[in-house]
Amino acid sequence: MKYHKLYTKYASLLDEKAPWPEYPRPQMVRHSYLSLNGTWDYYLGNEASLPSHYDGQILVPFPIESLLSKVQKRVKPKEYLFYRRHFRLPEGFLKDRLLLHFEAVDQKAIVFINQIKVFEHIGGYFPFVVDITPYLQEDNEIIVQVTDPSNHSFYAYGKQHTKPKGIWYTPVSGLWQSVWLEAVADDYLHDLFITPDFDHSSVHFDLVGLKEVSGTITIFANKKIVAQEKINKASFDIVLPNFIPWTVAHPHLYQVLIELASDTVETYFGMRKLTIGDGQFGKALFLNNQEIFLSGVLDQGYYPDGLYTPAVDQAYIDDIKLMKSMGFNVLRKHAKIEPRRFYYHCDRLGMLVWQDMVNGGRYSFPHMSVLPLLGFLSRSDQKRLKIFGRKSLISQESFRKEMEATVNLLRNAPSLVIWTIFNEGWGQFKSQENYQFLKTLDQSRLIDAASGWFDQGIGDFASKHIYFKKITFKKDVRPLVLSEFGGYSYKVPKHSYHLTKEFGYRKYPSLDTWQQAVVKLYETEIIPQISKGLCATIYTQLSDVEEETNGLITYDREFVKMDGKIMKQINERLNAQFSKKH
Repeated sequence: MKYHKLYTKYASLLDEKAPWPEYPRPQMVRHSYLSLNGTWDYYLGNEASLPSHYDGQILVPFPIESLLSKVQKRVKPKEYLFYRRHFRLPEGFLKDRLLLHFEAVDQKAIVFINQIKVFEHIGGYFPFVVDITPYLQEDNEIIVQVTDPSNHSFYAYGKQHTKPKGIWYTPVSGLWQSVWLEAVADDYLHDLFITPDFDHSSVHFDLVGLKEVSGTITIFANKKIVAQEKINKASFDIVLPNFIPWTVAHPHLYQVLIELASDTVETYFGMRKLTIGDGQFGKALFLNNQEIFLSGVLDQGYYPDGLYTPAVDQAYIDDIKLMKSMGFNVLRKHAKIEPRRFYYHCDRLGMLVWQDMVNGGRYSFPHMSVLPLLGFLSRSDQKRLKIFGRKSLISQESFRKEMEATVNLLRNAPSLVIWTIFNEGWGQFKSQENYQFLKTLDQSRLIDAASGWFDQGIGDFASKHIYFKKITFKKDVRPLVLSEFGGYSYKVPKHSYHLTKEFGYRKYPSLDTWQQAVVKLYETEIIPQISKGLCATIYTQLSDVEEETNGLITYDREFVKMDGKIMKQINERLNAQFSKKH
């Protein structure tokens, strides 16, 4: 066996009878919730028809490839994976409608209720909901058919690969986030969008899906009412004089209660903005009109036992708190969209998020790794659509739909301040058009249009990845950001996934030499660039991932490789250098 059966320290906290019991949608809470996480039946094979038998049982919401699923099988691109579960509603639970929620199913899902096909969905990173009221019986059966071509399609797949190696990881298939039931009235709030206007001391609300709007909105700060108004339309503004801003140091969240004629929901928001302006060293970033240096880490969101899904919610909290204790103020969520609870924790704990659009299309090792790392950077993303896997209009339109779905899903997170459209050319096409499209979807956040290379001269940043060469920047009218660097490797015995392989951009034989090298990298190459205009850095990476052993902590989260005090001192020096006056 080439791999350790590596478990995180959180596996012992997993309650297999009630995995992931937490409410999955903190951004819009309704007091009607029945979790369907737990043991389901599964079948994996070549037949598309509903199974006559099942292979065994699987623990949801862990992907079938994972240790925590209790199955640990790969789904081939042409295979069919079926899930089955029975349920009976508790007495008094049902109102007018019953909604079945899937927080994420990778990649294509067909839902059957009591043997009737009721819904189809494509997209492995987005929640979907099915009104199953017409199909209900006293005893009910849910069947979900899943197919997952993974990286063999143009749909978003991130770092998943059917032949994982190096920077590409084990694929994830099927139900990998919570499944749950919700009872609602006939006229209920489907969604809501909240947009803070920092400069005008107000917040804008859009209520989605209501037939009739009639009710009251109440806003609380520290459990005290600061605003209360009657509402009779779906789109409105609330003025908040003398508001409390959301910052990294003090992530204040306003609590909101929306009481409608036939529905009641709770939500929250934070008053913040990230903008570009003239700083002391050139173009700079400003959080709430205060100049800020962003120092962060690349966060892949993989775990050895659950892959895309950690054993428990606490794993997210601890990752965020650990990085913050080291002095980092931003996580670049790389090639993955997390469950909504992750962003909720960033919101309440004060960790900024730099969110990637999940890549689809095609990856070409020579064009997207070898040549760029050697300094050969193509200036056009129009002449290589075939190489990037974006030649077909269907592929291009699919990406735009995924981008819009990403914005709608995460729009309300105050912690999320930057979008990345394309990373290192993966699935890149028509950057100018996509930048403008994203700007129309969300004018409240900044956009890294082409992170790493294949820069088309648009986007809000001059964004570079530098691993092998000396870190330098050419002058640019945009802020200078180092959106990936580092990747230094030290493999910790007994805490690494692969028995023999070790992937990183520079390898070190001992923990001491590795720590010294990371410190030297910051001291000799990062800090000197600040006075030349550098205003954001993303170190690769938070944790080891599979063959990659270049994390600040091990893959199992058991061993912290970087001394927290040393890393915090480095970040303090970054901020001290950034705060120096001419």
